[in-house]
Amino acid sequence: MADLRLALYQPDIPGNTGTILRLAACLGFGVDIIEPAGFDISDRNLKRAGMDYIAAAALTRHVNWDRFEDWRKNTGRRLVLASTKSSGRYTDFAFQADDILLFGRESAGVPDHVHAAADARILVPMVAGQRSINVAVSAAMIVGEAMRQTVWG
Repeated sequence: MADLRLALYQPDIPGNTGTILRLAACLGFGVDIIEPAGFDISDRNLKRAGMDYIAAAALTRHVNWDRFEDWRKNTGRRLVLASTKSSGRYTDFAFQADDILLFGRESAGVPDHVHAAADARILVPMVAGQRSINVAVSAAMIVGEAMRQTVWG
């Protein structure tokens, strides 16, 4: 399993969370869910969203941002925020093997205090006029690049 982790800040859509959990189970990275979520995050619902892959995913739930941030600081991990407000492309970024890749709510991203807490911010470049790429697709793109740099060589 990779030391890389992906964190979801108060996710809104169970299908996206399930897709990311499936990706994590298949590629071997950990997932942190920062609550509250915009849907019932019970094990039953996560199992439905993540199908049978949920059992293989290394999932940690954090009751709120402050608890997550305390845990992160204690582990000494760098927080890398995927944001449409960034100017730095994810393909130009030098990932570290123990980074936490943070993705915001599908409906609203992350609040300013979370944005400010990030050690780095990265962007998936898009054609002009488009708002955003689906969070699960963006996560797959960024995790793929991070793992190419740090795990797969």
